Amino acid sequence: MNNRLCELLGIEYPVIQGGMAWVATAELAAAVSNGGGLGLIAAGGAPADVVRSQIKKCRELTDKPFGVNVMLMSPFADDVMKVVIEEKPAVVATGAGNPGKYMEELKAAGIKVLPVIASVAMAQRMEKMGADAIIAEGTEAGGHIGEITTMCLIPQIADAVSVPVVAAGGIADARGAVAAFALGADGIQVGTRFICSDECIAHENYKNAVLKAKDRDAVVTGRSTGAPVRALKNKLTKEYQRLEKENAPFEEIEKLGVGGLRRAFEEGDVQMGSLMAGQSAAMVHKIEPCADIIRSYFKEIDKMLETIKTKMDV
Repeated sequence: MNNRLCELLGIEYPVIQGGMAWVATAELAAAVSNGGGLGLIAAGGAPADVVRSQIKKCRELTDKPFGVNVMLMSPFADDVMKVVIEEKPAVVATGAGNPGKYMEELKAAGIKVLPVIASVAMAQRMEKMGADAIIAEGTEAGGHIGEITTMCLIPQIADAVSVPVVAAGGIADARGAVAAFALGADGIQVGTRFICSDECIAHENYKNAVLKAKDRDAVVTGRSTGAPVRALKNKLTKEYQRLEKENAPFEEIEKLGVGGLRRAFEEGDVQMGSLMAGQSAAMVHKIEPCADIIRSYFKEIDKMLETIKTKMDV
């Protein structure tokens, strides 16, 4: 495949791997890039030296373009950005904040900037600031989310900006990819599906939880705090919901989540770990190599277009 997103990023397939904290390690990012997409290392809440070591490790595993996802609400964001500018990965994706103050230095370093946004206004603002492309993420996604669905968000963003638009949130297979392109996207970002890849080093229990997920298992907590998060329901999410229902103090709710991702990713704690995953988890049924996952999004497009045509003829 070749379109303007592929040309911009120097990739074979218009697929970006989501910057999932803890989950998106150098191993996963390199595997996605080697498979023809764009892998992202998730900086999350990690300090700068850890991010630097992940970038160096990724370079040992791939000679293809890859990027770093920087969570701007991290207390280490400034230091992480300095490392990124020094190391010069091909791409920086940003979330949970405005990357405006870093934009000039990132562009001067030759780094493509792809902000993750959840509204038309933010997309337009990012384009004016110099973003090379926009990752528009619907509320179906895992982790920190907005409120607008992918189905409604993507066409509005595509109409509002001239840079390439990447659709994110709820895209688990080729059907989702076809829908995203029909809505006006130039590419897709995939997160939850890559948790269940051979190269992802998440704990086996985490992967199995995704494989076992049903349609209503990806629930949202944290709306009362202004920072909603989608994860698979377990004892942790139920405790979150209890505290929110009881109007517990913000500090008590926040304390509950400390270390949750680490417990899920490293220890395989599926009860009190934060099993961040999107609503598409219920559509993930097997663990495969990243390269096979990427190809699966495109190998049946002709067949699906024929199915659409048949339905339209009827």
